[in-house]
Amino acid sequence: MNKSALQLMQNDLTNLAQHLITKNLEVWLEENTAQHAQLTRYPTLSLGDIGNIADVAIVMGGDGTMLSVARSLIETDVPLIGINRGRFGFLTDLRAEDMLVEIDRILDGEYIKEPRMLLTTQVVRQGKVIEASYALNDIVIKSGLRLIELEVEIDHKFVYKQRSDGLILSTPTGTTAYALSAGGPILHPNLEAISLVPICPHTLSNRPIAVNSASKIEVTVVHFDEAQLSFDGQFQVTLEEGDKIIVQRAQQTISLLHPSDYCYFDMLRNKLNWG
Repeated sequence: MNKSALQLMQNDLTNLAQHLITKNLEVWLEENTAQHAQLTRYPTLSLGDIGNIADVAIVMGGDGTMLSVARSLIETDVPLIGINRGRFGFLTDLRAEDMLVEIDRILDGEYIKEPRMLLTTQVVRQGKVIEASYALNDIVIKSGLRLIELEVEIDHKFVYKQRSDGLILSTPTGTTAYALSAGGPILHPNLEAISLVPICPHTLSNRPIAVNSASKIEVTVVHFDEAQLSFDGQFQVTLEEGDKIIVQRAQQTISLLHPSDYCYFDMLRNKLNWG
């Protein structure tokens, strides 16, 4: 982060913290953020401790920051408010220049609480679970230099064998992320669905599909030279031939708080430059 960006971050965090303190609210900064922004005047806590004691978490940054915080707070009921300091801001929908007014509205009860579904994933190797994690956006199985061959079953029913650069398994939230770039459909966040989007399939008739979120999806790595599995693009597992990736909807959800006049279609139109 360059000097001007750091100064901007310091100013925004300071303005927000001071504004909340004047409302007699207790404010904590996440300890790594406070250290990076060189803000020492406010009490700090780890992200896990914030999840245990806070009524709401305000996330300032881009969608990547929101994904990271959301995954860390999965086991709590803390709702998230996102202030956009990134590029698109599909998840961090408040503009920094409007944040004080909009947060006041939310604190006054003028908000929409929107639950977002999560995916839970297990990587099974030789009958043993070697990795398990959650994703708010997507699970991505991706090859290295050459095509990867995958076998897909849904609810124990064979769907296809596919040769491609990989496969994206996405929540409705994640359909405006990597899945959109790969030609997948946009699913409204209130849909109970999981999309499967092939990445550059060898057979052009392999198209994206969406299935009910209650489905159990099993993807077996049949053949590859090199492959990895990622969770929200932030955590990776190196795969081996024969590995089975089991994806299901998680019992937990993440709640986002929006101003009461928030409209998903307005957001899409603004972010994607629709007419």
